[in-house]
Amino acid sequence: MDSAFVGHVHALRLALTDPRFDACAVTGALAVQAGARGALDKAAAEAAGAATDEAGPYADRLAAAVEAAGTTVQRPELGTLVAAVPAARAERDAAVAAVAAVDDEAVRLRTAVKSRDGFFTTFCISPYSRYIARWCARRGLTPNQVTTASLITALIAAGCAATGERWGYVAAGVLLLVSFVLDCTDGQLARYSLQYSTMGAWLDATFDRAKEYAFYAGLALGAARNGDDVWALAVGSMILMTCRHVVDFSFNEANHDATANTSPTAALSGRLDSVGWTVWVRRMIILPIGERWAMIAVLTAFTTPRIVFYALLVGCAFGALYTTAGRVLRSLTRKATRTDRAAQALADLADSGPLAELQARLLRGRAGSFGSVYVAALGALVMIAGAVFLPFGDPRPIAVAVIYVMAAGLAVAAPLKGALDWLIPPLFRAAEYVTVLALAVKADVPGALPAAFGLIAAVAYHHYDTVYRIRGGTGAPPHWLVRTIGGHEGRVLLITVLAAVLASREADFPVALTALAVFVALVVLVESIRFWVSSGVPAVHDEGEPA
Repeated sequence: MDSAFVGHVHALRLALTDPRFDACAVTGALAVQAGARGALDKAAAEAAGAATDEAGPYADRLAAAVEAAGTTVQRPELGTLVAAVPAARAERDAAVAAVAAVDDEAVRLRTAVKSRDGFFTTFCISPYSRYIARWCARRGLTPNQVTTASLITALIAAGCAATGERWGYVAAGVLLLVSFVLDCTDGQLARYSLQYSTMGAWLDATFDRAKEYAFYAGLALGAARNGDDVWALAVGSMILMTCRHVVDFSFNEANHDATANTSPTAALSGRLDSVGWTVWVRRMIILPIGERWAMIAVLTAFTTPRIVFYALLVGCAFGALYTTAGRVLRSLTRKATRTDRAAQALADLADSGPLAELQARLLRGRAGSFGSVYVAALGALVMIAGAVFLPFGDPRPIAVAVIYVMAAGLAVAAPLKGALDWLIPPLFRAAEYVTVLALAVKADVPGALPAAFGLIAAVAYHHYDTVYRIRGGTGAPPHWLVRTIGGHEGRVLLITVLAAVLASREADFPVALTALAVFVALVVLVESIRFWVSSGVPAVHDEGEPA
């Protein structure tokens, strides 16, 4: 750091204490992590042999040399914050006056809030949650502790909903909102105090889904106490939300590094963004997490679980159709070249097991004359139709599942670089999840739907975990894990076989689903926890409100 530095403390904080980057700098200050130490040593050695009258502060020259050596130097956006190394007295006086004119604590509080939150979060939560984040920071609390408190609060809310009593529903609605406030606070605390961590990113991402899906289960249990079986609606809501998220993840992974990534649809979206009110309307109608949790909380307190799930299904279905249709139009109208990395990410998100992999190997080199996404869509539709319309215990769904397995292998035999190939992972998710739901409904035995809920939740966790590993830059989970739990096509085939074999003993079908759910959950959770606790993955914190 240059001894003549003049600027805000928070400007220095951004440069010197952010753990997410190997090297970070502002004017007059440079910080490096262990990963950039070699580049710094080289830059310092070169600077020592250079002319002493070279222009610019020493820290800035080192930063430029580090970057020239191939290490990316993060330069945070300072906005109104000041970071300068004045060369003359007049410049110094001007810099000091600029520092005095800006309250860096106010800037720090403002920038603790995500730049792309939804309407409810922006106007109903963040105006006070940022002060809760500051209160936590001043008392030494960490974002992970706040994240854990949010999870515990949501689980208590789910327990209150499970009572089936009106007081329990009211308490559940209130506690769910409190959990969401804490959920906003943990990220704001991380940004306020720059306490980013790999574990924190993982906890924040996975706990959101755990909280919401646990609340669905609580509502279903509460309704059952009053004689209203809404487990199918709970499972359907979880399926819809998970498939919607997979659409988001797949589209983003397929296109974020594509070249010539433009389209008339994207241009229209950009023009709409210039009209302020359209931004908020478009964020609200897709029912993002803030609006969705607020709706769930209010409806839980004042109506019934059945109404809550109906509203969820209708609202989320509209949001999913709206976003998916827009992305399909963008994909069809844009002229973009997909990278090998993006194609690999889509292949990983497809979650193909040994059966599909075997077919892909056999077809490799001869594939490409067909449309992968159309094969996947046909296979998914055939599988869903077979599970929904054929009687429970009929052996024909096994043949349908074999066709699905063949389609799954054919779809991933060629690199997934087609305009719509990002739809393949959500198509596979829909086929697997809906098959489980349909067979559990048609079994019509106690415990089948709760067991299906548990199985889909375990598999969905694996799919979310895959997404966040890819976003962290480490690639998908190891192949042995995917093979061990069968891949999506292996699980679909196994479940249809179980339904046919156990048709004469229908009471055993929920037991089989439960055993499979426990097996998948144990394998996936143990490997996931081992990976996130021990790995050096960079912390990836979402700066936009997820759906």
